[in-house]
This record gives sequence, C-alpha cells and structure tokens, in this order.
Amino acid sequence: MKIALIGYGKMGKEIERIAVSRGHEICLTIDIDNPQDLTTENLKKCDVAIEFTIPASAINNYNKCFDAGIPVVSGTTGWLDKKEEVYKKCADTNGTFFYGSNFSVGVNLFFELNKKLASLMALRTEYDVEMTEVHHTQKLDAPSGTAISLAEDIINELPNIKSWVNDKTPSETELNIKSERIGQVPGIHSIKYESAVDFIEITHNAKSRKGFAFGAVLAAEYCLENRGILTMKDLLKI
Repeated sequence: MKIALIGYGKMGKEIERIAVSRGHEICLTIDIDNPQDLTTENLKKCDVAIEFTIPASAINNYNKCFDAGIPVVSGTTGWLDKKEEVYKKCADTNGTFFYGSNFSVGVNLFFELNKKLASLMALRTEYDVEMTEVHHTQKLDAPSGTAISLAEDIINELPNIKSWVNDKTPSETELNIKSERIGQVPGIHSIKYESAVDFIEITHNAKSRKGFAFGAVLAAEYCLENRGILTMKDLLKI
C-alpha cells in the first residue's frame, strides 16, 4: 500500500515506522516545509492518505484527497463544526473518509465502557460526574477530541446532563471537562462519578503514541476494501 502522510510531526513519524514495518510504502510526505507538494497529481500516486495536522488546514487537506479520488484517514481534531460540509464533499465525490478522535484500540474499547457505565448511572441522581483529560504541552486543542467524544456519549445516556463545559464550574445540567497540559503525556482520560459515600472512576492511560499510530495504519488498510464514512466502530466491528 502506498501512503501519503499529511503531517509529519511526532505522530506522522510514528505512523511511518509502523507502516513500513507492515510492508507499506510512504510515497508522499507533507509538512510545513512543503505544503505546495499536496497536489492532486501527487495524491493520485498514492492508495490512501493519513492526515494528522491542525484544524485550520484539515478541511482543505480532506478536499484535496477527495478530489484526487483517494481515501483519507484523519486524526485531526477541532474541526467538527464543519463535519456536515466534509461529509457532503465525501459523498459528492464518492470518496472515503475515516475519522477517529482517537485511533487507539484500547481507547475505542474505553468508549464502550464509558457508555455502559453511563447507562448504569442514568437513574443514580446521587452521583455527580466529571471528566479529566491530560495531554502533552504541545497539544493545541482543549478539551481533546477524545474527551469530547466521551462527553457526548455521557450526555446521550444521562438524562440530567445536557451539555459539557471546559474548565468551568458546571451547572447541574453540565459536565465539566478538566484539561491539563503536562510534559510529554501521550493521553490520560478519566471519568469519575462521586456521591456523598463513594466514587467510581474509570481511566484510560496511553503509554505512548504507538497505539494511536498503529490504529491509524489499521484504518488505512481497512479503507482499501471499504468505502464511505468510516469509524473505528466499523474497523473493530463494535
């Protein structure tokens, strides 16, 4: 499989190592020094693109991949206010778009655990819920895309929680997401339900970026035989 890497930071380099170890070829690498090389002609030489950049450039990157007729796998977060626009462009070009707020297999299992616990707590009004997410100091967005996904699943299950806030004192109908940026932490997400007598807490702690990069390569492989709007739920058959 020939892969275009759009974004060649720490994550891009880890994806490259894993992709090459699995017998794939990196045929195009785009970073801040050569954005002019992200052309339809160059993308057409590739089988799939893996995109980890920033929200400001993500939409344009997706559109170029759609126009080139190649699937795009993206882990960029912070652009979801444009989701319908992206999905429409994907459909109009008969393209393939695989988005994950987190490509870690463990995190995606954690998503399901979070939903199950939230459903069990739906009638337990004596418990207050809060979330904490910790990442490295280079992470630009807060809260993380993973935290937002977790929060949305909680909101869907808990009838008394209507929205989330970030680093604020929440009202009775709000879930507070505490965001911390420390050193080189790859990612920690914790959800805590606390009452006057006890608390229940679940946590996912990433040891390194390898889990995210491995999942992104699996997603790229999955796109070779599957089309349309795809997620880790499809890949993991959840």
